[in-house]
Amino acid sequence: MCVDKKRNRIGRTLILLTAGAIVAGLMAASAGAQSFTLSQNGKGIGSASLSLRPGSATSGAKIDMPGLKYSFNETAQLDPGYHLVSVKLSGSVNGSNATVSAQPQGQQVVMHINANNQVINTPLAMHPNAVFFPDFDPAALQTMLYLGAAQNNRDLWALVPKQTGSVAAIRLVTNADMQGTLNGAPITVHHFTASYGATKAEVFSSPRNELLQAEWTDEGFAMVRQGFKLTPPAKPTAPPPAKPADAQQPQGQAPAQPKPQAQPQPQ
Repeated sequence: MCVDKKRNRIGRTLILLTAGAIVAGLMAASAGAQSFTLSQNGKGIGSASLSLRPGSATSGAKIDMPGLKYSFNETAQLDPGYHLVSVKLSGSVNGSNATVSAQPQGQQVVMHINANNQVINTPLAMHPNAVFFPDFDPAALQTMLYLGAAQNNRDLWALVPKQTGSVAAIRLVTNADMQGTLNGAPITVHHFTASYGATKAEVFSSPRNELLQAEWTDEGFAMVRQGFKLTPPAKPTAPPPAKPADAQQPQGQAPAQPKPQAQPQPQ
C-alpha cells in the first residue's frame, strides 16, 4: 500500500513537472513572437511583427499612408550572443521592389542590393556588434537592446540597407526609467535615446530588455507593442496664486521697493 502511494505521488509530480515545462515553453514562445502597431501623429498607418528564437530572427513591417507605401520581410541568422551571421530582406517602397542580403566575412561584410534594375555589392567594415537596421524594424531594435545590455551600450554599429548601403556608429544613451502597463499589469520601463547617422529614436524596453515601444519624434512615427501602454509623466500642478504685496508686510512697515535692474552699458 505504501509503495502504491509513493508511485502515485511520483506520477503526480512527473505530471506537474511536465505541465510546467509545457507552460514555460509556451511562455517562451509567446515572449519571442510579438506584434506592434505603427502610427504617425497618433493615427494608425500599419503594423510590424517580430519572432525571435535561438539562432534566428524574423521580422516585417507594412505601412500604408499618403505618400508612403512601405513593406519588408526579413530573416536573420544570429549566434547565441545575438551577433549577425547572415540576413536576407525583401521589400517594397512605393511600388519599387528590392532585395538585400549580407553576410560577414572576416573584417568585412558585403551588402548585396538589388533595386531599380541594378545590382550593387558594397563592402563595408564589419564590427562585432553590428545590427542590420532597416527602417521600422523591430528585430533591429530588439537586437540592439540585447547587444547594448551585454556591451554597456558601447561599440554598437548599424548596417543600413539604403541606397548603396552604409555603416554608422550607434549612440545609445540611458535616460531615467518610466512606468507603463503591459497587458494591464504595471511594469517598469527603461528609456533609451538611440541615434545613428541622421536617424534618432526614443526606445522603451522592459526590465528584461524586451522591446516595448519606439518613437521617431522628428517625423511623428511610433511603434508600440500590442498590450503595452506608456504611462505619461504627471503634469505639474499650477502654482498657488500670488499674495498681494501689502499682505506680506508686517504691520506698520511700508512695502519693500523692488531693486532697480542693472542697465546695459554702451559698447
